[in-house]
Amino acid sequence: MTKFASDVEAADALASAYKNLKSEISKVVVGQEDVVQQILTAIFCHGHSLLVGVPGLAKTLLVQTIATSLELQFKRVQFTPDLMPSDIVGAETMDKERNFKFVRGPIFANIVLADEINRTPPKTQAALLEAMQEYAVTIAGQRYELPRPFFVLATQNPIEQEGTYPLPEAQLDRFMFNIQLTYPSFREEVEVVKNTTSDESRQVNKVLNADEIAYFQHLVRRVSIVDNVIEYAVGLVNKTRPGVAGASAVATEFLEWGAGPRASQFLVLGAKCHALLHGKYSPDIDDVRAIAKPVLRHRIVRNFKAEAEGISVDELIERLI
Repeated sequence: MTKFASDVEAADALASAYKNLKSEISKVVVGQEDVVQQILTAIFCHGHSLLVGVPGLAKTLLVQTIATSLELQFKRVQFTPDLMPSDIVGAETMDKERNFKFVRGPIFANIVLADEINRTPPKTQAALLEAMQEYAVTIAGQRYELPRPFFVLATQNPIEQEGTYPLPEAQLDRFMFNIQLTYPSFREEVEVVKNTTSDESRQVNKVLNADEIAYFQHLVRRVSIVDNVIEYAVGLVNKTRPGVAGASAVATEFLEWGAGPRASQFLVLGAKCHALLHGKYSPDIDDVRAIAKPVLRHRIVRNFKAEAEGISVDELIERLI
């Protein structure tokens, strides 16, 4: 890969690559600019993401397009109630010579799309989440490393919750971002219909490769950050914890419990990446605020009063900010 003379030069290269990535992805995916930004931010932070949206919003197409532009191997797993852990991680089989051989599952890819993760039982969910944490799987006492870089993008459908297995809060905490996909605007939907009902196919060019992504992941962590920005991020997380010193009145009134220390870590890491992607060499408080919703929305739990009054999680985060 290209060697950079300094981190400043590398930061400029990342900002330029980000613009090119957005341009390539927009050839296939109309709109969803915030979603694209958040997914790419999580990737450059080496984090996993949860995508929440109703059917038909091109979640699979979006992830597949991003994988193509990053020259990464992509695999999709449709989660169903009868899916077993071995269907994801793989299993040992006996060959013709009566020797056991490990057959790798679809998790052995750079980007794994776990489609409708809440439709499979907890045992299978746990197998995926363990791999997300360890970046490896263990079969019959043998440890197998997953390819790097490795990202899981899991989707959830916010409707049709009957017969689902919601992820516990402790497992949700393993995802860096909870990314909400919304309906396209009228003009965007017109463009989508034009593109998808014609015979024209659009080619997405590769912008980065695995080695370059790994380099930029280390670059994100090397970004300097002043103490007051870190203190703002930690203070924001503390505000979400009812009954704790530093809790806000909003948390005390409307939250059952708040975010843990991992939220503070992801706020700082995400702010560093957000700054780099937008041409800055060090993050400020605005960068923390920009990624606060996807970091916090799956880490705070509303109480009965908030639900009864119809106050959304995003609205509570806005009040905390």
